[in-house]
Amino acid sequence: MKIRPTRGYCLIEPLESDEVSSGGVYMPERAKDLPNRGKVLAVGEPSYDAIEKVGGPRAIEDVRQFENQIVIFKRFVDNRIKEEGKELLLVKFEDILGVYEK
Repeated sequence: MKIRPTRGYCLIEPLESDEVSSGGVYMPERAKDLPNRGKVLAVGEPSYDAIEKVGGPRAIEDVRQFENQIVIFKRFVDNRIKEEGKELLLVKFEDILGVYEK
């Protein structure tokens, strides 16, 4: 894949939501939630604001921690793209809410 996110963004492949609810009921397509978790495929450089607030090397280290991780992000992201038949998202670093621990 040849997409490199710009400053302040990361590229995420969303993970599909379950087709069965926790109660065992199959969910129709329109009732499923939009995905809010996914795998980070690539990260851009930290934004200038982050560099000013945290400092250069520390900001870069903070951003690189997300690479190849499963993250939770804000549900309503409008930056959707299609690449090689996959739907991908460009998400701001500030919109990442958490990282799944291994």
